[in-house]
Amino acid sequence: MACPANGARSKRVDALTVKSLVRKLPLGMPNTQYYFCDASDCELVYFALDTEAPTFRREDLVVRVGAKETADPIPICYCFGFTRQDIRDEIGSTGKSTVAERIKAEVEAGHCACEVKNPSGKCCLGDVTRAAKDGLRRLQASTI
Repeated sequence: MACPANGARSKRVDALTVKSLVRKLPLGMPNTQYYFCDASDCELVYFALDTEAPTFRREDLVVRVGAKETADPIPICYCFGFTRQDIRDEIGSTGKSTVAERIKAEVEAGHCACEVKNPSGKCCLGDVTRAAKDGLRRLQASTI
């Protein structure tokens, strides 16, 4: 689904996620399918196909939307509080990141709540793995 603000491809998000993270839900909010726009250049976070349904911007959420942030701390794991800087710091001091493994252990123990804590409503492990790979590439490039 295309974001009405910038045309970026957006993904379905569960109503539970929207209801958990929007600061003030309007009374009589329709029960409709919402979509999550993760484009960094767009203030819109949640929108519905139903044009009568309210849309929600970054400032409407109770958490910072990591995909839209440019200034640290940039959240990457909402369940366990990891930021992109945590990953960079660990790579800088140890040459590797164990954040993904630590999150996996917590997920396996049943301690995650991605659907109510992460604005995308999805597990963060893909984002964490990409951030770690990027951090390792930067470290390698700086040692050449």
